[in-house]
Amino acid sequence: MSDRYARQMVLPEVGADGQARLAAASVLVIGAGGLGCPVLQYLAGAGVGRLTIVDHDTIEETNLHRQPLYAMADIGRSKAETSAMALKRFNPAIEATAIVARLTPQNAAALVAGADLVIDAADSFAVSYILSDACHATAKPLVSASVIGMTGYAGAFCGGGPSYRAVFPDVSVDGGTCASVGVLGTAVAVLGSLQAHLALHLLLGLEPSVLGRVVTFDARRLAFGGFGFAGSPEPESFVPFIAPASVTADDLVVDLRSLEEAPQSPFAGARRLQVDTVEALVQEPPPSRRIVLCCRSGQRALAAADRLRQRGVADLALVALG
Repeated sequence: MSDRYARQMVLPEVGADGQARLAAASVLVIGAGGLGCPVLQYLAGAGVGRLTIVDHDTIEETNLHRQPLYAMADIGRSKAETSAMALKRFNPAIEATAIVARLTPQNAAALVAGADLVIDAADSFAVSYILSDACHATAKPLVSASVIGMTGYAGAFCGGGPSYRAVFPDVSVDGGTCASVGVLGTAVAVLGSLQAHLALHLLLGLEPSVLGRVVTFDARRLAFGGFGFAGSPEPESFVPFIAPASVTADDLVVDLRSLEEAPQSPFAGARRLQVDTVEALVQEPPPSRRIVLCCRSGQRALAAADRLRQRGVADLALVALG
């Protein structure tokens, strides 16, 4: 083995056996953006043997302040392919495979099945829940993080511990996005690096385990916090995300996007409602068919589903249209 890993192998927590564990590990990383860049750089630097990078997006100039794997010359290129090439130049001893695709309920199970550990670096409500469901079903550890503005968190779920749904069963509709609220590059770097650390902690089998832990970070106050959630009960039921192709003609489709946001819905006959008006569906005779709630990220669909469940509607599904 080369001298590349000498400084970490001298650690008693790593050593030759730990380095061999990292070299044999396969990690699935969903998202090669602000969180994914430090995750990928530090896992590749540590010698994790196989990295599979899933991202459907291309590089834009607005990405560059917080995504240091990319340069001006990369604008317009695939994030997954560009990051994979950068990692292989950085560490030729590892495998980095790019998959230019969006994570969906249809491909999640197969992608998760091929990994020892999964990292949710997409910062998407839909992706977090889809990955949690797939990882919980297969007892694969999931390291998830989110950053907005100058605050965020990273945590370790599933893998024998509680799922993401057990900790975050509900979501606020007022969360905002990086485009609308903004994000500081260094805040993303801290949380992405923390994700990489949690992943290495799990791959090395260090104790006490980080499963069942969330770490929070407030970059404005320069304050860390967090909480443990080991033993949190799984929800008795939940509303699943489905792929757009799984929507049928028998479904009652509700598109929660405004006409300004999306002048045309991909679903013929879809009703246009907002989260705070979705109860109109049960002020009429109760729907006898499944209600499918759609929005861009899944955030509004989750909030609308919670309102309908409180009104006794059980047959629901969610679609994130991206």
